[in-house]
Amino acid sequence: MTTDLNALDGATIAFDLDGTLVESAPDLIGAVNAILTAEGYPPLAYEAGRPFVSRGARWLLQTGLAAAGEQDPAARTAALFGRFISHYSAHIADETRPFPGVVDALKVLKDRGATLVVCTNKPTGLSRTLLSKLSMAQWFDGVVGIDAVTAAKPDPAHLIEAVQAVGGDLARTVMVGDADTDAGAARAAGTPLILVDFGYSDVPAAELAPDVLLHHFDDLVDACASLLK
Repeated sequence: MTTDLNALDGATIAFDLDGTLVESAPDLIGAVNAILTAEGYPPLAYEAGRPFVSRGARWLLQTGLAAAGEQDPAARTAALFGRFISHYSAHIADETRPFPGVVDALKVLKDRGATLVVCTNKPTGLSRTLLSKLSMAQWFDGVVGIDAVTAAKPDPAHLIEAVQAVGGDLARTVMVGDADTDAGAARAAGTPLILVDFGYSDVPAAELAPDVLLHHFDDLVDACASLLK
């Protein structure tokens, strides 16, 4: 059955960034390891760190310190986080790339009249920088990071305020993410939820009971339209 893509006209699609739109773990974990090795700690194994990227950079650095045997990883994270951000900012798009099919899907959504907003627990400035470096910024009507809202995901305020920022209607919004923070925000806000199964969740996306579990961005446009009927 063919999906009616006219349902996308006037709708808002809210996207998480890391692990949903872009594969950013190599640069994030690389920045963690640059700090760890400079401080004499062993590096964080990539596969050990990847599932925790969705928790945010501060949590990822703390995870690396804990794995390295640091007795007070929270305190050391606070002391080292500024250096981490400086290093990451300088290497934010060295290896980060959009997931396959992302750009084509964004083009179709825009062509069909959807409003697109990034709703991320990454700081807004870093998010804009990354999207610009990846030539993706043009597709988004807004970028709403953790520093631009009253409460971050999984609090629904983040999603609600992101939709408001682009003049959207929450009743005609779909949330696209990869982790429990996205699921929590969408469920509490009452919006349909699409989760990708290739992101950074430490809980399998299927166990978070999304309305649609996405295996590839080639299927995103139809999935969004089907949820907006």
